[in-house]
This record gives sequence, structure tokens and C-alpha cells, in this order.
Amino acid sequence: MRFAAAALTTAMLCFGLARAEDLKAFKLTIDGAAVDIDPGEDTSVTLPGGKTAKVRLERNDFATFSGGTFSFVHPSGISVTKTDLGDSITQYLAASALGTIVVVQEYGKMNPVSLNQLMLQEMTKESVQAGATLKQEPTTRKLADGRQLTGIKATVKTRTDKADFEIVGFGLADQGLLFITRIGDQDTATEQPMIDKFWETLKVKL
Repeated sequence: MRFAAAALTTAMLCFGLARAEDLKAFKLTIDGAAVDIDPGEDTSVTLPGGKTAKVRLERNDFATFSGGTFSFVHPSGISVTKTDLGDSITQYLAASALGTIVVVQEYGKMNPVSLNQLMLQEMTKESVQAGATLKQEPTTRKLADGRQLTGIKATVKTRTDKADFEIVGFGLADQGLLFITRIGDQDTATEQPMIDKFWETLKVKL
């Protein structure tokens, strides 16, 4: 209890400090005049000539993320994190608070298309070991430019819920991409647009 109280006190102090500083997420600069501002906020900025202008910063619903060999559109409130996995493999991850994920793995030395099954096993083995059932089937995804991605679609089902996975890839002789999505069945009403937008806008630049 003493530890919990100390942690709570520390958190409250930090919160108070943050409020006192009133830090903003963005800095807006107009003709050399800068003002700190948050999305959805109205403020005024005094321009070099002395004129005051009213400004507002709004966040778009979606944003485009571009990697070296691909791009896709995602909800603007979700960040895409980049991780170097070593051996010329880079991973890009977009994850919602509910656990819906979009993963792109970029391979610089090999064609990763044959790794679909291994990737599915790695992502589902804990659930399967705990008693979940795994059903899978071959699948293809046709991109807007006509390219065909091949892979597997799977459903992991426990006694209380289930999650849908899709893993497809595209590769050349010594490079390629793996695309992975996961969504829980209880979250489809709010999370499906994130998955749909990813597949609708995915572009491969290989």
C-alpha cells in the first residue's frame, strides 16, 4: 500500500507539472511567427507586421505512411513504429488500443513469401498451446495496381472470443515484403475500417 501511495503521489506530481507547463503537441509557424497548438484548438498568432491572425489545427481522419518499398493509409491517431530486426529486416507496426494490428516486414536480402506459415505459427502458438483452435486457408490479395499477393488467412478461436489473421507476401529474388493483419471479432464494428483502408491503399514499390 505504501508503494502504491508513493507511486500515486509521484503520478499526481508529474500530472501537475505537465498541466503547469501546458505543453502542446505541435508548433505552427506562419511567416516566421510560431505558436504552440494542439489538434482541434483555436488560437491567435501575431505576424511579423503586427497583424493578428486566427488559426486552427485539425487532424485528418487518415494519413499516408511511406516506407522504402511500400506505402499505405492508416488512421491518423495511430502511429507507425519502425524497428530494425537485424539481417536487413525492418518491421513497421501500426497497433490500435484494442489490439488490432497492421505489420509490414521489409526484407532486404531474401524473398519472404515462404515465411507465411512460420509467421502464423509464431503469432498464434501461445493461444494454441492454451487450447485455442486454429483454422486456416490459402488466400490472395489483389492490389489496386493489379499485383497479386499470396498467403494464408486464419482464425484463432478460444472459448470466449476469436481473432482473424491474414498474412500475405510479395517478393523478388533477394528482397520482398510480408503484410500481416490481426483483428478480434469483438472489435470489428470499430476496427474493421483500419484493416479495410490498409488493404485498399497498400502500394508495393518493388
